[in-house]
Amino acid sequence: MTDASAQPDGVPSPVPGVPSTVPPSTTDTNNQPTKNALKKAAREAAKAEAKAKKKEDKILDRTTKNLEDVAITEKKVKAKQGANYNIGLKNTENGVVTRFPPEPSGYLHIGHAKAALLNDFFAHEQYNGTLLLRFDDTNPRNESAEFQDAIIEDLKMMGIEPDRVSHTSDYFQELYEYCVRMIQNGKAYADDTEKESMQHERRHGLASARRDQSIEENLARFEEMKSGTEEGQRWCIRAKLSVDSPNKALRDPVIYRCVVKYVDDEGNEQQIVHHRTGTKWKIYPNYDFCCPIVDSLEGVTHALRTTEYQDRNDQYQWMLKALNLRKVDIWGFARLNFVRTLLSKRKLTQLVKSGAVYGWDDPRFPTVRGIRRRGMTIEALREFMVSQGPSRNVVNMDWTIFWAMNKKHIDPVAPRHTAITTNQSVVCNIAGADAKVRFEEKPKHIKNPEVGTKKVAYSNKILIEQADAQQFAQDEEITLMNWGNAFVRKISKSNDPQHLDHVTEVELELHLDGDFKKTEKKITWLSNDQTLVPVELVDFDYLITKDKLEENDEIDDFLTPQTEFKTYAVADCNVADINENDIIQFERKGYFRCDRAAKPGQPGVFFNIPTGKSK
Repeated sequence: MTDASAQPDGVPSPVPGVPSTVPPSTTDTNNQPTKNALKKAAREAAKAEAKAKKKEDKILDRTTKNLEDVAITEKKVKAKQGANYNIGLKNTENGVVTRFPPEPSGYLHIGHAKAALLNDFFAHEQYNGTLLLRFDDTNPRNESAEFQDAIIEDLKMMGIEPDRVSHTSDYFQELYEYCVRMIQNGKAYADDTEKESMQHERRHGLASARRDQSIEENLARFEEMKSGTEEGQRWCIRAKLSVDSPNKALRDPVIYRCVVKYVDDEGNEQQIVHHRTGTKWKIYPNYDFCCPIVDSLEGVTHALRTTEYQDRNDQYQWMLKALNLRKVDIWGFARLNFVRTLLSKRKLTQLVKSGAVYGWDDPRFPTVRGIRRRGMTIEALREFMVSQGPSRNVVNMDWTIFWAMNKKHIDPVAPRHTAITTNQSVVCNIAGADAKVRFEEKPKHIKNPEVGTKKVAYSNKILIEQADAQQFAQDEEITLMNWGNAFVRKISKSNDPQHLDHVTEVELELHLDGDFKKTEKKITWLSNDQTLVPVELVDFDYLITKDKLEENDEIDDFLTPQTEFKTYAVADCNVADINENDIIQFERKGYFRCDRAAKPGQPGVFFNIPTGKSK
């Protein structure tokens, strides 16, 4: 029996949209399709198939174009962000382990923040690897648990959570043993050359007189150092790399020193006490010795370092090879520099100790805590650092870009308030306004209702800024923001010959039907019949007058004479509810972070937040 669904020979298989049977009028007397009918059906089927193919090609072309557009858009976004993270890290197939190794001798500054965020990015986002936080605590005179705890808090605040935390001091015994091995292998020696003489010899490619002394003598000197004897304190250990290498970082660098006591700022002799190991150790390894060793021991695969270490990279790899340790790949990125900004920990410490600033969290400081206190948001800080990327180009950046990015984050959510300068206020009497004060609920942010509402007081006596009053013309129509229009009917000025332009009083007449779009002057104001909140508005200037301080420049020669400027004002009654760290906008004055909330008998203190605009 023949399958009824089978197609006659020469007839194509059914195509969507084409009848699968031949119409009755095209059959012969035996109810079989005629040759013409078969040809016509074949033509129609081929035509329908071609049409379907054309439609399919159009869809494919459109999809391809959309994908290309998406790719182009992503490239444009990345270009706009200014970062390229495809830096070609080698040997990533077996996993990536990075480390951030701060010295606990101060607070993190913006340069440290870039290093920390880059290590975090490559470990946790780019390669789904591991991030280590290791405290390089090998300089006990300047280190403390206070700085260590502050660094952990600052990293957490930036959203950086290391997978492991360790200390170089965890490896003091191993590092000592590695140094002994280097001496035994003839790759290190003890030296008691005076500091100035050693610097001269290294500068001119001269060998130390102690360079070829016996291994036994070198080991004996190292044991004297380890015991902290008077004799041991005269010596150090130097790696035996080269006497006259063109790369001066390779000219027999010091790798171990004996440190037992020091003289404090008051001239008193003090014993060295390590904040973790106490007085157990009298010898401490230098960073260039311990860093590659501990990197290798802890499984670090990629050491991300600023390009200022570039000359010391060969030294890093020499240490690993000399001790037969696992190799670690190095990637250098540019240090972040800003104009008129100190990033030297030594110079920052000097300013703190001299009392020139409040402390390490001073809003003029480039520390993470300092810029946070000034009003930088963590979201903006991360965005800025990621936008910089791991570039090797060293630039001296202007702060305007940094603060402009911050404004994008705070402007949509900062509540709007009003403040009038205390010694520059002018009383205005308003005709047409109720003599009795009334309050209305108004949005704190006209474009963002989610910010909430505030109480606005209305009465026939208000305060305005002196600078606004001096610009008024007789019978001019102005706009009182958040109220409506008014005519200027009378302007009273001072009789003092020294201040003839000083306005003492203004009389206004309400014109609430007026069109605010047609007025030139739109001013802030405050009803005098509310509980006004006294505030201090504080602005700051750069600490130094020079765009870039050189290493030998003395800070005192370039300190800006005055860097803090206070304006006393009164603010609307809602400001009494502002808490410390809240960010608001005083309309027409700028954005501010609350550094101290207002209390009875104590004004609120608000720090001006830069917006990236030149003053």
